[in-house]
Amino acid sequence: MKDILDAIQSQSATAADFAALPLPDSYRAITVHKDEAEMFAGLTTREKDPRKSLHLDNVPVPELGPGEALVAVMASSVNYNSVWTSIFEPVSTFSFLERYGRLSELTKRHDLPYHIIGSDLAGVVLRTGPGVNAWKPGDEVVAHCLSVELESSDGHNDTMLDPEQRIWGFETNFGGLAEIALVKSNQLMPKPDHLSWEEAASPGLVNSTAYRQLVSRNGAGMKQGDNVLIWGASGGLGSYATQFALAGGANPICVVSSPEKAEICRAMGAEAVIDRNAEGYKFWKDEHTQDPKEWKRFGKRIRELTGGEDVDIVFEHPGRETFGASVYVTRKGGTIVTCASTSGYNHEYDNRYLWMSLKRIVGSHFANYREAWEANRLVAKGKIHPTLSKVYSLEDTGQAAYDVHRNLHQGKVGVLALAPEEGLGVRDHELRATHLDAINRFRNV
Repeated sequence: MKDILDAIQSQSATAADFAALPLPDSYRAITVHKDEAEMFAGLTTREKDPRKSLHLDNVPVPELGPGEALVAVMASSVNYNSVWTSIFEPVSTFSFLERYGRLSELTKRHDLPYHIIGSDLAGVVLRTGPGVNAWKPGDEVVAHCLSVELESSDGHNDTMLDPEQRIWGFETNFGGLAEIALVKSNQLMPKPDHLSWEEAASPGLVNSTAYRQLVSRNGAGMKQGDNVLIWGASGGLGSYATQFALAGGANPICVVSSPEKAEICRAMGAEAVIDRNAEGYKFWKDEHTQDPKEWKRFGKRIRELTGGEDVDIVFEHPGRETFGASVYVTRKGGTIVTCASTSGYNHEYDNRYLWMSLKRIVGSHFANYREAWEANRLVAKGKIHPTLSKVYSLEDTGQAAYDVHRNLHQGKVGVLALAPEEGLGVRDHELRATHLDAINRFRNV
């Protein structure tokens, strides 16, 4: 691994030099173990501790197949799917690996008694398999997490509709929280030159997800002038949705849970901010009963911030806790677009406010290659910025996942893999200087 790192840091090594580097027999990776899948049985979600289930193991380098690439991972990041994997909710991810392993002789590689997790990376291509022409060893890349087979016609209009669509590092093995990762070549995108490794690794999953959910025609199709309600507007997903709304001429109404998070939204340029804790919104009277009076109070507050207008789009991801309110406050003919359910999967809402007002609920899941490419292109151009707040070592990934699980973080949490320290990998210092305050916005809170 030292020779690989030396070649990356030299910045003068050629594609031939990288191709000539011998691959190690093994590498360090963050894993969960199949024989521990029941370790949290009987505990509540909150009581389950990723620090107990995530391991730093030495694992063998996987076989490289057609259309694939091995990437030296300089940095990665923690997403909610890493937390779900670590606490074995809603199901153990080993069921995903077993199912994928039955698909072909090549996919059997993924069905192992350990799962290497992680759905983001920034790094350098080491090897490419047969059929890969667009990428070569030595290319500096980031990866999006869509894994598809595309043997069915269903996926050829929108690759997210491929019946064999999976999220890399969550529903497949050999993920990005490791020193080496195995990806399909059509997951790769150019690393933004003005960002460090850890900064470049952090947008991937959440940036692409927010782009499809809010901007793409496959999601809400946001336009100039739209009022957009964004739950968790300073978090991993919401911070990118807020930036997309501002960059696209929309008006974000940012919902947060603390004064510190409210200040982050204002620093991004948002003017309409609701601190839901300070204003005491309680959308549920008890575990089984929602409170429509609170929906109405919330809607009134939104109209105070928008000059009397209801929201055109709700950017939904908390799920059960907020969904009834989201449906209620959306304007007639508006759109509630949802990509997750971090507070619970069983959504409840009053359907009268949906059907009689011709509102739409749109499901959105990650992004296709084109959407991920466009989202990454905006980062590379300095239009959208990383929301990295803190960086951990690979050894401390368990603590990083714990912080995300307990919502102790702002924005995104990064993890160094091969990179020996933060701040490395910047190639375009001039562009970086132009956007330095925005790049560091979440670190300065």
